Amino acid sequence: MQKKPVLEKISPEFGKSILVRQHDQEETTSIAFWHFHPEVELIYINKGNGKTHIGNHLSYFNNSQLLLIGANLPHNGFTDRLTKCGKETLIQFKPEIFGDFLIELPEMAKIKQLLIRAKKGIRFKAESKKIIGPKIEEIKHLNGFNRVVKLLEVLQDLALAEDYEILNSDGYAFETKPQDSEKIDLIFKYINDNFKNQIYLDEIADKASMTVPAFCRYFKRVTGKTFTKLVNEYRVVHATKLLTENQMSITDVCYECGFNNFSHFNKLFKEFTGKSASKYRGEVKKIIQ
Repeated sequence: MQKKPVLEKISPEFGKSILVRQHDQEETTSIAFWHFHPEVELIYINKGNGKTHIGNHLSYFNNSQLLLIGANLPHNGFTDRLTKCGKETLIQFKPEIFGDFLIELPEMAKIKQLLIRAKKGIRFKAESKKIIGPKIEEIKHLNGFNRVVKLLEVLQDLALAEDYEILNSDGYAFETKPQDSEKIDLIFKYINDNFKNQIYLDEIADKASMTVPAFCRYFKRVTGKTFTKLVNEYRVVHATKLLTENQMSITDVCYECGFNNFSHFNKLFKEFTGKSASKYRGEVKKIIQ
């Protein structure tokens, strides 16, 4: 079966330089895949949940999400499902739509810095989501000059926001090559489908048509992580999802996520999230209440 293209081709409507898509229900026909594109991507999900996989960053979100992804930064799909009143707005545009002259104006300095930060992926927090989210949703209903002006206003608001985190802040520059992205997409899909079970290196290396040593070197070069580390991150992210949405015991969560040792699960969960599984669940309950 032919694989999906990894360099996503994005085409705004005729006469428009900004692509805006909006949906308010789960898109069951859309298959998430590891991809990149030269356009900057702005995503606002006002209610929903899913996995965030951008560059080296992997996490689970529940409720809402506001992201800015720079040009050519590899990422996967985001929303698992939207709630009854949920809506996802996606905006894509090429950085050069502002032109060399406009982007170099002193008044554009903050936006220029924002687009540089976005190369590592930015996630904005509660205050920005509350204030800027509705403005992002407005863009869908605007055309022509008004759409460009509203986008500039949103970008300026994001540039001035202080409640954000850089998702790939470890300094690792994620380099994309079409052949790398195609192969890594196959690997990520296999991990996503099988992380609850033991995945052996010779098994995944065979899927990638490589020897085990070659696969280990390749995977570390492309992702900046060992294969074992990434699989364990998938498992911990799934654990955060279960702790948020399910009432099963923490021991059951451990084994449901593919760990076969409870103390190892606790150790990795704390390394990844900065807190124990019980503390994580307790904090989530407080937020929901």
